[in-house]
Amino acid sequence: MTTLFDLTTEAPAAPAAAGPRPTTGIPKVIGLDVAMGTTGIAGEGWTDYVKAKGSSQHSRFEQQLTGIADHTRHAALVVIEGAAYGHNNQGADALAAMRWMVRHDLWKRRIPYAVVTPGQRMIYAVGTAAPADPATGKRLKGDALKGALRDAVATTYGITTEGPARYDEADAYILMAMGLHWLGWPLAVVPDTHRRALDSVRWPERAAVIAR
Repeated sequence: MTTLFDLTTEAPAAPAAAGPRPTTGIPKVIGLDVAMGTTGIAGEGWTDYVKAKGSSQHSRFEQQLTGIADHTRHAALVVIEGAAYGHNNQGADALAAMRWMVRHDLWKRRIPYAVVTPGQRMIYAVGTAAPADPATGKRLKGDALKGALRDAVATTYGITTEGPARYDEADAYILMAMGLHWLGWPLAVVPDTHRRALDSVRWPERAAVIAR
């Protein structure tokens, strides 16, 4: 029997027809770039973040979960950034726990979610998982890589993220945009080189999302 959180690889819905974007009836989709310190959060037309300042691991967990729950209330779909398995980051165990606690909390509240890898997110934003510097041809890394995605959000969606959480918020915006596109409410015209990222995401049952 298929349950609310049985994941599928459904093909994305057809893009919406050209014309003015409706102002009502659009599902509430939230993007989350979950982290132990600063979690980027985005919905259509806005970004925010949760900053955990607790003195212990448990208090930081609690602050993140509370802040994320506040932003995801009444969401039809939440799109979460998954792990970059090629990275052996210090604190990876705590971050993995944080991500799973977020998923579990969404499951308890019966909010469908999808997990998008960093590579899938980057492909949707710029067309490739490994963008290069156009001047040198060298693969972008670190802040330059984060900046390329942030620039794509500003150029494509007119959202310029600022401040200490600017990269986290930009990541979250792309995740949210992917969820809306999959549901058939794309925020912008996206080339096939970018759109292909949607095909490899394990999405929840669309009917469960629409029913929200």
